[in-house]
Amino acid sequence: MQLPIKNPTELAVTSDMSALPKIETAPPSAAAEPANEVRAARPPGEVPRDAARAVRSFTIIGATSNGKPFRPSDWCDRLCGVMSSFGSQRKMRYSPFVRPGCWITGEKCVFVDARLYEIEPLAFNFLMHFARDNDLRVDYETGESDL
Repeated sequence: MQLPIKNPTELAVTSDMSALPKIETAPPSAAAEPANEVRAARPPGEVPRDAARAVRSFTIIGATSNGKPFRPSDWCDRLCGVMSSFGSQRKMRYSPFVRPGCWITGEKCVFVDARLYEIEPLAFNFLMHFARDNDLRVDYETGESDL
């Protein structure tokens, strides 16, 4: 059974009732840039303005800044295992850009190639943050131009 509507304004009130808030949006400004706009890539061979922030290969060394060894002892294998894949023969293969190893002084380490940033920046940043969050020593590769 329908109830008769006596006042036409009641119809507007009942049709406007919603659980979602009504958000008034301003028309987009022509001067504002979209947040997801892709910036133009640098021409090949151009040196970045801030060379200190350029992406470089680095090594995560299994010792904290205090000199204590990082635990667990198989941390480098676990970390490289996160970045590994399984081949067609069902064998795990480490990424060519993230490899476990042993540092000059005997600590376990992980070698990270800067080319990983071009392929998967999130993985590169994950490794950088892993080292920072666990207070691990990091050795950055110096290129010929840095010498």
